[in-house]
Amino acid sequence: MNKTDRPLILVTNDDGIFAPGIQTLAEEMKAFGEVLVVAPDKPQSAMGHAITIHNFLRLRKVEFMDGVRAFSCTGTPVDCVKLAVYHIIKGRPALLVSGINHGSNLSINVLYSGTMSAAVEGALEGIPSIGFSLMEYGLEASFEHTRPVVRSVTANVLGQGLGKGCCLNVNIPAAKQGPLKGIRACRQALGSWEDAVETRKDPAGHEYHWLKGEFTAKDPGEDTDVWATAHGYASMVPIQFDMTAHHEVGVINSWNNAL
Repeated sequence: MNKTDRPLILVTNDDGIFAPGIQTLAEEMKAFGEVLVVAPDKPQSAMGHAITIHNFLRLRKVEFMDGVRAFSCTGTPVDCVKLAVYHIIKGRPALLVSGINHGSNLSINVLYSGTMSAAVEGALEGIPSIGFSLMEYGLEASFEHTRPVVRSVTANVLGQGLGKGCCLNVNIPAAKQGPLKGIRACRQALGSWEDAVETRKDPAGHEYHWLKGEFTAKDPGEDTDVWATAHGYASMVPIQFDMTAHHEVGVINSWNNAL
């Protein structure tokens, strides 16, 4: 099969185009198709589904790795997907992969994640999409043990496809947790952030604020992403962009909604 016959795979992330995770992901994608990388020129973690509408965007072609065309973007992860689809490709790739994120995107963290928002944007565009995250924050984190998970999930999505409007959120435990036991399809655990604001003063005596918090998941279910990753499995949660609470529609319709 020559290069033009191979599926086009779009690779992006939120940690920036030179982050180690995206290097690993792009290397793995070369086995599956022609790879195009469009990623932020600087870290864009926790940007969620933000897009740039009050400023201009710049794309710059960068040297990335042999056989891979790559562009850095001054915008958010979702900006990267939009520019790739509507400007660079002028069409839709066969697959979009985002990551490998340096840190967890379990439970409700998917709402804040730039990594997963890029995948959700892919789903909005009708592109089979996957977000990969390594549950390791250390600067020396190794992404090597993520490779079998990336290969397995990618092969299944390319071979089996995904439902309309659906993408996958894949979280992989850190290598120090021990050998992976496998991959489990899960639901998103119920969790919450206990937020706090720390107020400090700069050298000029002016106040500034630093957001911090601690994530807790009190969901005891053994079918959740939190349980799976705590027990040595990579978790795989199907995510959809339809945020309607369908079970509440009938209840709300029973209200007295007369004007």
